Amino acid sequence: MATNDKTVEYHGPTGGWGSLEGVSRIFGKEWNSPTALETLLRQNKPGGFMCVSCSWAKPADYHNFEFCENGAKATLWELTTHRCTPAFFAKHTVSELRRWDDHDLEQEGRLTHPLRYDPATDHYVPCDWDEAFAAIGAELKALDPKSVIFYASGRASLETSYLYALFARLYGNNNLPDSSNMCHETTSVALTKLIGVGVGTVIYDDLAKSDAIFFFGQNPGTNSPRFLHPLQDAAKRGCEIITFNPVRERGLEVFINPQSPIEMLTGKETRISSQYHQVRPGGDIAAILGICKHVFASDDEAQKQGKRVLDTSFIEQHTHGFEAFEAKVRATSWEDIERESGLPRSDIEAAGRVYVKAERVTAFYGMGLTQHVHGFENVALVLNMLLLRGNIGREGTGISPVRGHSNVQGQRTVGIGEKPEEVPLDKLAAQFGFEPPREKGMNTVAACEGIISGEVKAFIGLGGNFVRAIPERDLMEEKWTDLRLTVQVATKLNRSHLVNGKIAYLLPCLGRTEQDLQASGPQAVSMEDTFSHIVGSLAKRKPASEHLRSEIAIIVGLAKATLAPNPKVPWDAWLGDYKQIRATIAETYPDIFKGYERRMWKPGGFYKGNKARERIWNTESGKAEFTTPDMLTAVNFDDAVGRYRLITMRSNDQFNTTIYGFSDRLRGIEGTRQVLLMNPDDIEQAGLQQGQMVSLISDAGDGVHRQVGPLKVTPFRLPNGCIGSYYPEMNPLIPLAHHDIHSQTPAAKGVPVRIIV
Repeated sequence: MATNDKTVEYHGPTGGWGSLEGVSRIFGKEWNSPTALETLLRQNKPGGFMCVSCSWAKPADYHNFEFCENGAKATLWELTTHRCTPAFFAKHTVSELRRWDDHDLEQEGRLTHPLRYDPATDHYVPCDWDEAFAAIGAELKALDPKSVIFYASGRASLETSYLYALFARLYGNNNLPDSSNMCHETTSVALTKLIGVGVGTVIYDDLAKSDAIFFFGQNPGTNSPRFLHPLQDAAKRGCEIITFNPVRERGLEVFINPQSPIEMLTGKETRISSQYHQVRPGGDIAAILGICKHVFASDDEAQKQGKRVLDTSFIEQHTHGFEAFEAKVRATSWEDIERESGLPRSDIEAAGRVYVKAERVTAFYGMGLTQHVHGFENVALVLNMLLLRGNIGREGTGISPVRGHSNVQGQRTVGIGEKPEEVPLDKLAAQFGFEPPREKGMNTVAACEGIISGEVKAFIGLGGNFVRAIPERDLMEEKWTDLRLTVQVATKLNRSHLVNGKIAYLLPCLGRTEQDLQASGPQAVSMEDTFSHIVGSLAKRKPASEHLRSEIAIIVGLAKATLAPNPKVPWDAWLGDYKQIRATIAETYPDIFKGYERRMWKPGGFYKGNKARERIWNTESGKAEFTTPDMLTAVNFDDAVGRYRLITMRSNDQFNTTIYGFSDRLRGIEGTRQVLLMNPDDIEQAGLQQGQMVSLISDAGDGVHRQVGPLKVTPFRLPNGCIGSYYPEMNPLIPLAHHDIHSQTPAAKGVPVRIIV
């Protein structure tokens, strides 16, 4: 990289005064009364409400302020005094609103009334709830159940998710895609096949017991800032944190704890990563294989002294496929590893020395691994590395994806998902007196393909911003209007609500912070965090509108209007008392939810258990599986002159598709999202200039023209041949077929593109 470049970057630490300033900007927009602070003080605490943002742990030993910058932003964004009323929709046509940017749409505030799209006037118009339910129910009755999609974002509670999945199956399909399909489906597929569980094996307490923590493709500073507290504690006690990421994320470099008066006043920073390696996008397979190569070499040396580095007893007793993997590692040259990883052998061996020295190792990863064509192999190689030294099934060890949305993991626990083999269908059949559909349903990619082909006729969205989040967006928006019916359940306006089917309804729901009052009184819900702990959530804020209904009330209304009465399915009783929903969940999943009502209020929640953590492997071989990759890169295209590997990124001022503002403080980018981040050497070699406006076009080789721009060329510290820009703006460049081979997770971290002027 050029030494005299003018790369944009943030020189301060994560946290500190910058974090407080970021929150204060949202306070300035969304502050409505001192009770907003009271609400934040109840966030992520026993007896309080659970954050609507990420799924990070709700620890039993909590801080006074158990929320991070982005968690506070999400809460204040929901507590806004702005209201998006029928008068707003009377003033603006839907066609006009499509030209607004994402930030301005959500800035209009909370939706207040159920709305129906009127194609004759191109306006949303108010309707009452009974009218909406009746009309939607009539349409669903007239459609083939196999042609309807029931999508769920990752924010719905366990109670809501259970009823939503039951509604879909009683209706007649397993078409239950969710936001996992777009981020961590690779995790679910890989870990299920390799260790017998589709979630991580690490729990929160392991962080205090690890000697080394390996990070791959995850950015806690933006995506899960509360993670920085235990990482800071780990670094201070001497735990080595080794990071592999194409981007130098500030949260994994230095941190000042905003809750520490001494650190805030003195500016004393904690260095987080002891090693930081900017691997090429897709190069993690090679890098991890290189670490394993060092492990084998170290074991060879140790044997000369009568010792071992490999945990041979664990490997023999608990694993399958070791010999083939060892042969692959030994046969792979360092030249090939260096070329594909983009890292020198010395750096990889330095990481390997830490791994060999550490008695207990945990490995965390994010979408930098899962969103690749060979994302499965990325996850598998992390697991291989851990298996070599028995770093699964002991305290302070394990593998852990870092989940995003607040209950995206819990949804799967209670039945959201298109794979019937993962749901106790026989139990549901006995409980509710029906024959559940047994054929596989549609995931996100299949749903998109069905919309393009015309096979899909209706889409129900329980939260989220599906049209904005998916790949191939230009074609998808064009085909979306061919749908017969679209129904969106939401708290705020977003772009997905402006691309409608022939018949469309927008149904406003309560937020996580708002009191849910039903026949038996105030209701609580629950969710599952990224460490498989289930916690209760009780909201107390007055709802934004008297016309809002809870997500559960909306599902019940839709189900009753669509399905024939069934005495074994007590919709009204469930709606009147959510404890009855939890009792029903416990009947379906007794091993997980025994004592549900009492245990969910335990500080820190209750652990649902994990067989792999107990070294019980529910795999085909009955053991943990080593995988032998036949590739060294997770991308599926060759390097070529003028071809770049695009990685999509999220800013410090967003959560998923929600854009809070235009300040990406932790990367030094302010006032715009229309940027193209490039290595200064690449800028020079391409004949470009800093600040020049360019566009990106797809280089997928499928004959489809995809283009995004204009984007401002911005020098940034990235590996050669790698460029970066923001999600979801770059989604039109991602072909629908560009996804992980095994899981169909869109491969947004390695997209082939070219630059045009």
